[in-house]
Parts: sequence; C-alpha cells; structure tokens
Amino acid sequence: MSTLVSSPGRFRRSRLRRQGRLRDLVAETRLDPSMLVLPVFVDANVSAPSEIASLPGHARLPVRELPRIAEKASSAGIGGLLLFGLPGEKDERGENAADPLGPVPMALRALRDVAGPDLALIADVCLCEYTTHGHCGAVTPEGTIDNDATLPLLAAAARIYAEAGADLVAPSDMMDGRVAAIRHELDRADLTETAILAYSAKFASSFYGPFRDAADCAPQFGDRAAYQMDARNGREALAEIAADLEEGADMFMVKPAGPYLDVIAAARARFDAPLAAYQVSGEYAALHAASARGWIDLRRAALESLTGIARAGADMIVTYFALDAAAWMRER
Repeated sequence: MSTLVSSPGRFRRSRLRRQGRLRDLVAETRLDPSMLVLPVFVDANVSAPSEIASLPGHARLPVRELPRIAEKASSAGIGGLLLFGLPGEKDERGENAADPLGPVPMALRALRDVAGPDLALIADVCLCEYTTHGHCGAVTPEGTIDNDATLPLLAAAARIYAEAGADLVAPSDMMDGRVAAIRHELDRADLTETAILAYSAKFASSFYGPFRDAADCAPQFGDRAAYQMDARNGREALAEIAADLEEGADMFMVKPAGPYLDVIAAARARFDAPLAAYQVSGEYAALHAASARGWIDLRRAALESLTGIARAGADMIVTYFALDAAAWMRER
C-alpha cells in the first residue's frame, strides 16, 4: 500500500496569484460599477458648476447640468445618483426641504426622462441643508433637537421627492421613528412603490467635514452627537438597523464606511436586507490629499478601499470615486 507523500510545492497557493488573469478568476470579492452610487450636489444658487475645494473633481451644480451628469453616470454603468440640495433660502425649521420647486425635486424632474432604466435616482432626506442653524431637525427654544416635531417635516419632503420621481428616498437625519413616518406618508399619498433607504447606522463622525463644506450645512451651535451614533457603539448600530427594518425600510446604510467595516460585517451577518455603505467625503479627501503629496497611488488606494467595503458585506457603495472607479474597473 503506497503512502501519498506531501512536498513543499504541493500546497502553493501562490500559484493562483502569479498572473492577473488567475487572480481575477479566483477573486472572492468583485467590484462592479453597478454597485456604486455617485453623490451629487444640486445648488439653487449657482448658474454654472462651482468647484468644491475640499472634494477634488466635484462641484455644486445647477439643475441644468444634471442631465450631463446622468449621461456620464449611465455611460459609466454606475448604479445611481444620490441627490443633495442647497436651497435658495433657509429657515429655522427647514420647511423648504419640501418645496416642490426646490433643487432636489427640480433635479429629479430634469433627470427622470434622461436617467435611463439602469440609473437609480435617490433623494437624500434631511433638513440640515435647509435650516439656518445647520441641524438635521427642528430645534426647541432651549436649543435641543425636537425629534417628534421633525418627523412630519421629513415625511413631507420625502413625499415631494417621490412625487418628483425618486426611486428611493434616503432619510439621513437619525431621528427616531422617521422611517415609519415616511412610510406612512408615502403610502397615504399612493406612493407605495417608492422604496426607503434608511441611513440606519450613521455615526457622529469627524470624516464629514468636506461634505459640510460642500452642502453648506455645518451646525451653527453644538454638534450632532445627540442624535447621530456614538463611534464606540457597535451593538447599538445593529439595534438601530433592526428598528428601521421593522418600521418599513427596504434597505439600510452604514455611514461612514471605512472606519466601520466591523459594523458592516456584523450587519451583513445578521440581516438579509440590502446593505449600503457610504464612503464619505473625509475618506475621499484624505486619499486625494495623500496622493497629491506623492504618498500613495490614488487609483490603487481607492479601489483597495472600495474592495474592503464590499468584502465586509456592502451590496451598494456610495462614493465620490464612483465615476473614476468605474473607469478604472474597465481598464483592469
């Protein structure tokens, strides 16, 4: 009876790493442009693109520029656009978020006929861009967030966006009960087919700085730690996700992505609903800043970071790299 004798070369896993075509063939995680979503800033105050210094390659756009962006996104094969609005006027309660002639509804109507069947239109639902104080909800005379007074404002904005043509509305405010309020309002308006992508685990993060510059929504007092999640709490994030799904969310999001890969992985293991992750402005800006100093290869670092987010379990990635990453994927 012969005995099989192993040799040092028998189990060389590096054999499948030696060529790019072999590495691609056995890759466990695969990026595709269709899983990427591009954030877009629609500004009612500009008549031409206005560059955002802290977000290289991005600009605040007038509505008339949106069809061009949609055509680029469709040609690149990316999955969707996430729209943020900068209104002409702000107020204490952010009521202009629900203005049918506001930047997001106008953008949705402009995009609906040119977006094509494969490009999802997602409307962010929050009040921070629309309030004079920069917080995500109504504020009490004492200067605290009035959670319950905020819910009808969010629901009204979500309905207006759905009526204008949003495929998904995406509440990012982190008020308790807002998913249920929005679902009720959409159903009451016979908008039952509009889906909800809830920013369920949105952390009070230091990585939002460039976005707040781009959207002109930095808080004028205090911070958002009273309603956004504490970075130290992973189990609480899972509880927030469970609550939003119970209230009727069709998808959920973890934000930011890179510093919270453990939360993404834990959520993927626990929930079967589609999972989105937001590679936020600070993550994008940091890679660009390091690249500008010659410290990293931007293309490789960006794709590596996106691969890590997908490997952790994200089905969809919101990223400012969407157009560039789609082009890099085609070139590989």
